[in-house]
Amino acid sequence: MNAVHVRADGRVLSTSVVPPMIAAPIGLMAHRAAVDRLQASYRQIPAGSPVRLAKKTSNLFRPRAALAAPGLDVSGLSEVISVDVAARTADVQGMCTYERLVATLLPFGFMPKVVPQLRTITLGGAVTGLGIESSSFRNGLPHESVRELDILTGAGEIVTASPEGEHADLFTAFPNSFGTLGYAVRLRIDLDPVRPYVLTRNIRFDSLDAACEAVGRIVAGGRWDGVDGSHDAAAGGPGEPVDFLDGVMFSAEETYLVLGRWSDDPHTAEVLSDYTGQQPYYRSLPQRRTDALTVHDYLWRWDIDWFWCSRAFGVQNPTVRRLWPAKWRRSDIYHRIVGLENRYHVKASIDRRRGLPERERVIQDVELPLERTADFLRWYLDHVPMLPVWLCPLVGRGTWSLYPLTPGKVYVNAGFWGTVPIEPGRQDGDVNREIEHAVADLDGHKSLYSDAYYDESDFWARYGGGTYQQVKRRYDPAARLPDLYAKVVRRA
Repeated sequence: MNAVHVRADGRVLSTSVVPPMIAAPIGLMAHRAAVDRLQASYRQIPAGSPVRLAKKTSNLFRPRAALAAPGLDVSGLSEVISVDVAARTADVQGMCTYERLVATLLPFGFMPKVVPQLRTITLGGAVTGLGIESSSFRNGLPHESVRELDILTGAGEIVTASPEGEHADLFTAFPNSFGTLGYAVRLRIDLDPVRPYVLTRNIRFDSLDAACEAVGRIVAGGRWDGVDGSHDAAAGGPGEPVDFLDGVMFSAEETYLVLGRWSDDPHTAEVLSDYTGQQPYYRSLPQRRTDALTVHDYLWRWDIDWFWCSRAFGVQNPTVRRLWPAKWRRSDIYHRIVGLENRYHVKASIDRRRGLPERERVIQDVELPLERTADFLRWYLDHVPMLPVWLCPLVGRGTWSLYPLTPGKVYVNAGFWGTVPIEPGRQDGDVNREIEHAVADLDGHKSLYSDAYYDESDFWARYGGGTYQQVKRRYDPAARLPDLYAKVVRRA
């Protein structure tokens, strides 16, 4: 498990399981001390004042109103508390990033059942704000592998919520509540065992319908049958197991499904790829039929270039890339640059002086039923001039109050991130509104981490308004935490 792999050219690659950064669990006593500090900071906030986390970073793409009062002290809540190898569970603090979580778990031979694509997403954030990745067709969304969680409520109390018992209502309403029902301080999650490598197969489809049909068969059987309407039907071996599944649409005639499977073949080390180098991962899909990565590098393959969004900063230009330190090729660095632009509008000012049109930010993840996915993608190609689009199948495993996906039903997440020009006679937000309408017309759902434009009655009809209000009154009776609609639509 600690073997270091060396390529034929002599370059040392990542270790098979153990990541470059290794972290250790902190134990229960340190966690209790951190919770005490958290509650003490709550008591210091004046009665009637709003309560928010005092944190400097975020993976949200919604502007937030400035917080006048002091925030909650979460400085000690960013670690793994303990790992139970026999039970295959871990107790994790709510502000622990997935980068930290993975670094702690891999030396034990485990990973979270779902690891969202970006390193600095926190476990608590992924559970209260949803997350997804290529294991979601097997394991659902991150909150569906949570056994129980301790939540600081709007009333300042710590309650332990689980699927059954006194606080089951909070447990099922917590996902997609975005911190408006409370903040997770400890989560007990189920784990999956890992193997050293992930082998991938990149299969091209000339038809969106054929790609979606293949997704349905893979999800149903957990294997790749090698028979479909793909560009190269012979690319897959019949009966090949599929442990990970996502894909990219480059155009209506060029879509790739990426099929991943575990491997512990030591000879794989001779052909390992390393996308911290010169080539962004997504560009490899049209060029390679197969690939191999360490488990660590597979988990963070998208983070290096923020999927493909690093091109907005010139980082995919070979000259710029050589000068851009590898340690800065990561999503949180790009996110900070976007934050600076949102604050100072340097690029927007330059574009105006050059006579270029203003641009609308279109950063969305939407879930469509598998049978409606091709229809949505065709609509998207006709209405949104922005490619590629990430595709990630998922199957929900339970019933959740505020994000009502049908358990056992196959959905496909479509992710698209960037900006589009605001055409004459149009205004900022028009494209996003059209996307919301198109998704609704096709019985889909939209994640709420970015801009949303729903009117209030429509919003609550789609996101469990009746249940939300009941739970809100019980756990935040004085409305110390923001209301969900006010937070995600009005940006309160």
